[in-house]
Amino acid sequence: MSRILITGKTGQVGHELERSLQGLGEIIALERSQMDLADLDQVRDVIRRIKPTLIVNPAAYTAVDKAESEPELALRINGEAPGVMAEEAKKLGAAMIHYSTDYVFDGSKDSPYVETDPTCPINVYGRSKLAGEQAIQATGIAHLILRTSWVYSTHGKNFLLTMLRLAKEREELSIVSDQFGAPTWSRTIADTTAQIVAQSLAARDLQAWWQAHSGLYHLTAQGKTSWFGFTEAIMAHASINQKPKLKPILAKDYPVPAKRPSNSLLSSQRLIDTFCGLPEWQEALKLCRD
Repeated sequence: MSRILITGKTGQVGHELERSLQGLGEIIALERSQMDLADLDQVRDVIRRIKPTLIVNPAAYTAVDKAESEPELALRINGEAPGVMAEEAKKLGAAMIHYSTDYVFDGSKDSPYVETDPTCPINVYGRSKLAGEQAIQATGIAHLILRTSWVYSTHGKNFLLTMLRLAKEREELSIVSDQFGAPTWSRTIADTTAQIVAQSLAARDLQAWWQAHSGLYHLTAQGKTSWFGFTEAIMAHASINQKPKLKPILAKDYPVPAKRPSNSLLSSQRLIDTFCGLPEWQEALKLCRD
């Protein structure tokens, strides 16, 4: 029986993965107090003790603006810890699924990014996540790196919950309208991951399956919108008596410590062709809010 170690069980994606991966093996889901990615020795010790056959790593340092003032911590959690996990997993003959981000790109491309496009992160968070990708790849472990974007859920801290809270507090909300991406529900990420894991377990030769499928894939909802368009859709589904007026603004008029890519669109065609389909962002949002 497979033994699946999930990191960051209280995070947006980790919370959903613990549910989605049920039935695919023995699930061991850990929170930060049990496996702190800032403590590399603890990471090693936990993996050696649990001896997983698959590590699924959604845990990350995700405070994009705060990372600008904590670059060493962001790099340790997002860059070094995944490499340590991959090293330990390889010694066990285990595989690894890791989640990365659209922020590895600078956002200057006019069309959706594909996996082979050159990376060029423009903030500390993006650089730390790219370092994690490279550290995993360098070990030669059987792996999937799944880049996603604009993740939201009904759990944790995210844009959806922030907008719903602010909508009850303010009469007007100013929202950036010139940054584009695909809002992706954490359950879409978790359920897609479960489908992929199920396909691997159904293979006649598990090792050969991982050799054939290892690599980098983009995993986002389909379609395109702006933060302003996403907010309009959130408000359309919101059960709020007096909804706020929405005012579109430019990113340059909303200064934050970390620069954001103006284009965060990722093409998920490689994943769709290889594994399974993905929902339109509007449909996933509707399911999330129902």
